[in-house]
Amino acid sequence: MTPDFSKGLLPAIVVDDKSGEVLMLAYMDETAFNKTVETKETWFYSRSRKEYWNKGATSGNKQRVKSIQADCDGDTLLVRVDPLGPACHTGEKSCFFDTIEGDHEELPLSSVLFSLDEEIKDRKAEPVEGSYTAYLFEKGTDKIAKKLIEEAGEVIIAAKNKDKEELVNEFGDLFYHCLVLMADQNVPLEAVLAELRNRSSKKGNLKKERREIENW
Repeated sequence: MTPDFSKGLLPAIVVDDKSGEVLMLAYMDETAFNKTVETKETWFYSRSRKEYWNKGATSGNKQRVKSIQADCDGDTLLVRVDPLGPACHTGEKSCFFDTIEGDHEELPLSSVLFSLDEEIKDRKAEPVEGSYTAYLFEKGTDKIAKKLIEEAGEVIIAAKNKDKEELVNEFGDLFYHCLVLMADQNVPLEAVLAELRNRSSKKGNLKKERREIENW
């Protein structure tokens, strides 16, 4: 469906492409839409200031556009982005952080995983004093790899002891250290998830000795 700008501004719902979390609502006319398509960054029209604005041009919290969709009537846009910082001027990740009615739902697990991955990469890029993650990056690959081996061993011990609570804790430590090593080696989380997705789609076309590992 092609956007219908004949009536003027269209609401643009901006969501995190990775987690699916709604980040903000703004407005586009045809000019803002074309700027967004051309630059691969979000551009909007401010109804209050009567001017165009490029999200993050001042704050640095830009939004890299991954895709744009129009609804069935062509009068609402869904913009999927890779956010380079908080969407809200308050510093919150999303503008929709104030619950008015009902229970606040927890973030989906995928969002938690990507958020942790982003935080780890932030610690690598900008070390914080006293941060364990920053300490690991400072010590280097050998230290990170050693910790990963240690955590894998502790997972096995907890499994042998049939201690589910401890096993959950140890798996958490293991996953965390996996993400640290991935960041250390510049391996994107998306690439690993894509590999898992690719493996899960294969049915019986691998060598026998690899099937137990790669074809579940």
